[in-house]
Amino acid sequence: QVQLVVSGGASVQAGGSLRLSCAASGFAVNRACMAWFRQAPAKKRERVAIIDLYGITNYLDSVKGRFTISKDDAENTLYLQMNVLKPEDAAMYYCAASGEISCPPSWYEYTYWGQGTQVTVSS
Repeated sequence: QVQLVVSGGASVQAGGSLRLSCAASGFAVNRACMAWFRQAPAKKRERVAIIDLYGITNYLDSVKGRFTISKDDAENTLYLQMNVLKPEDAAMYYCAASGEISCPPSWYEYTYWGQGTQVTVSS
């Protein structure tokens, strides 16, 4: 049974850092496209970062240089290190997995989802 368990969300001040974790079971993260999405109230869900099965990463323009996606194959866990957080980063963050070799751009193309974790950033 595939499961993604997300943790690490919190309330921080602008400029602070957080690390989100997504523990996977039922499949290997190194054999999937893994992604972080976020959704703020009244906004569309957007893809924040991806790491494909080759370890190639890609980021939303607004988080480049501040966020880092990574995975620990031994722990079968996906991470999102978020630095220099801004109020506009506040959202519910989700991890997702796809079996596609090329990571899909849209949220509805991902098969498995974690439960989400709330990130709040105060100015």
